[in-house]
Amino acid sequence: MSGGCSIVWFRRDLRVEDNPALAAGVRSGKVIAVYIWAPEEEGHYYPGRVSRWWLKQSLALLDSSLKNLGTSLVTKRSTDSVSSLLHLIKSTGATQLFFNHLYDPLSLVRDHQVKEILTNIGIEVRSFNADLLYEPWEVLDDERRPFNTFTEFWDRCLSMPYDPESPQLPPKKIISGDLSKCPSDTIILEDESEKGSNALLARAWSPGWKHADKALAAFMNGPLLEYSKNRRKADSATTSFLSPHLHFGELSVRKVFHLLRIKQVLWANEGNRAGEESVNLFLKSIGLREYSRYMSFNHPYSHERPLLGHLKFFPWIIDEGYFKVWRQGRTGYPLVDAGMRELWSTGWLHDRIRVVVSSFFVKVLQLPWRWGMKYFWDTLLDADLESDALGWQYISGTLPDGREFDRIDNPQVEGYKFDPNGEYVRRWLPELSRLPTEWIHHPWDAPEYVLQAAGVELGSNYPLPIVKLDAAKSRLQEALSQMWQHEATSRAILENGMEEGLGDSSESAADAPIAFPQAMEMEMDDNTLRAAPTIRSYEDQMVPSMTTSLIIRGDDESSSSDVGNLAEDSRVEVPNNQGMVRTDNMQPRVDVIPTTGLPDGDHLQAESSSTSRASSREREGGVVPVWSPSTSSFSVGEDSSYLQRHPQSHQLINWRRLSQTGYVIGIVNARRWKLDDGRCYSRSFRFSVFRSSLIQRWKICHKMIILSSFSFLLCHISGFCCIVTVSGMVCCILTCTYVHIVCMYYMYACNVCMYVCIDVL
Repeated sequence: MSGGCSIVWFRRDLRVEDNPALAAGVRSGKVIAVYIWAPEEEGHYYPGRVSRWWLKQSLALLDSSLKNLGTSLVTKRSTDSVSSLLHLIKSTGATQLFFNHLYDPLSLVRDHQVKEILTNIGIEVRSFNADLLYEPWEVLDDERRPFNTFTEFWDRCLSMPYDPESPQLPPKKIISGDLSKCPSDTIILEDESEKGSNALLARAWSPGWKHADKALAAFMNGPLLEYSKNRRKADSATTSFLSPHLHFGELSVRKVFHLLRIKQVLWANEGNRAGEESVNLFLKSIGLREYSRYMSFNHPYSHERPLLGHLKFFPWIIDEGYFKVWRQGRTGYPLVDAGMRELWSTGWLHDRIRVVVSSFFVKVLQLPWRWGMKYFWDTLLDADLESDALGWQYISGTLPDGREFDRIDNPQVEGYKFDPNGEYVRRWLPELSRLPTEWIHHPWDAPEYVLQAAGVELGSNYPLPIVKLDAAKSRLQEALSQMWQHEATSRAILENGMEEGLGDSSESAADAPIAFPQAMEMEMDDNTLRAAPTIRSYEDQMVPSMTTSLIIRGDDESSSSDVGNLAEDSRVEVPNNQGMVRTDNMQPRVDVIPTTGLPDGDHLQAESSSTSRASSREREGGVVPVWSPSTSSFSVGEDSSYLQRHPQSHQLINWRRLSQTGYVIGIVNARRWKLDDGRCYSRSFRFSVFRSSLIQRWKICHKMIILSSFSFLLCHISGFCCIVTVSGMVCCILTCTYVHIVCMYYMYACNVCMYVCIDVL
């Protein structure tokens, strides 16, 4: 067009390659590239800390790429994208707006408003597909209706009469509009308190569309070949790690699809069946991402309500204590706990582990699935509303082709399936690192001597299972019975002519906005497993906020409108009363798992919340450490708890102080260590701190070493004397021989005692 310019509105398409909106803008003439940061529009789905970190890096690289092509990225901070676009059009005189489609419910509504308002004032608005292989309205059954199961949907995609469009090359040059009329706003995506935690992310991830291409090439030329073989291993690096790049639009899904099909043809010609199977499985994962957008488009309420109507009557348990323990990785089931600690530390989870932790959340703890979905949104690096909603609905059995809701996956069985050697659990649960593989996924069944040798004391340094699986199965069956009863009652009421049934079956409920409370505090109560009556609700519950606990209280009380995920700063690492679990009626009791030598209830009390919060603020990287007391809190009292007697390996241990406390340090599997001014900082090693009762055995061992050495010396002296006196008196020979034999026997006995003591230590 002449006499104007076009605005290219970047959102989750942060790339210059295969970007239809950018290509259309370049063809039209002058271009103003714009990114609008309006998180308030997202409501309760405000991007979490790790997502905002990724976005910051990706925007910087996109701006650099655009500058190389002749323009810059204009960033705007707003609370209303439509108003910002209107202001930009007015100030720049733009006559066209180009953007790419998004398919989450909020974006669908916003995009419709943009088209309606701007078209009415004479602005040409065009949108394109840059996120999917096929648009949702293109994939329909023979009766022109959308599919309701993934298998049917994906089969139709693979059998479409036309292939997805080929990816476009990046533009060679961009003619920039007048940027002086629309200066950029400063967008704060990362505050000072988050930089320490985010520093570790930069060591593991490289955001940006150029890095996405490198990651794709590395996967295609390496792990893809054995993807089908290793994809189920939780501790495997054979996954693609492309999901964050795909979510932010740094990588074109069409490019991925076409490269995969090329690999598939090449391996088919070579007769490489393993390669073909790997490509098919990875294409299926791409298909699941497509299906999540498909379901979100055809069922916009899927992130709020179950797709199967009867499940709205399921009596979810509303227990914030369970929710807190699950988030902190303190459920007592090693694979679940390892997964949750990895999620908090890295913002990433293997897809198999995502299934395990979400299934445990919904079916064992019976917490509302939307709580878990919201927490994933807050903490995952590749948090994606459509994919998360599909995954949680699938696990909850609320999809037509979802998992059976009465099926509970045993975390112990899943552990040996996905982590057969226990490497994944040992990495994220250092307190269990010395357990044999035989017991690593069910330490509650391990003999007492095995636990003692591994330094594990259930209920103290590692919690007992919060819920027994047998009790969870019984409770789930009871809840399902209640669900069917309420569903039948509601149907009967409707059939009798009443306007509404039970629960949220009315039409108005379907149109209700998301109702997550902003003001509910999760960290205010130190007693995680408190005595409280069971609360069940027959509709999807509001998600407790995990950010409001950061509101400053006191004389200078103030609050911030920024509701980003900063929960780590106030996170209590270890909930109190870990030795307590709940019975079927949810009343707390001491766990009855057969164990011996456990401390009484007074010794099961963990650190105070204030101390935990202080220690959590001092750590870097957001890693969830195993709680341990500070060095100055060591004591030798007989009534001291296990946590006081067994400091964990991530602490600074003062070697000089240990001589005053009566502790002995045994270094186990220490690859390297460093002394500096009497201190040893150990992060990846394993230390065991033993009580002073073992010092006597060490002293005995020390004496045995001295006596053994003395006996060895006498033995050789007597033997030498025997040789020298061969020509002498017979009695002298007999005496020397006798002394020699006695010394050898004594030396042997000393060595045996020494080895026994060392083995005990």
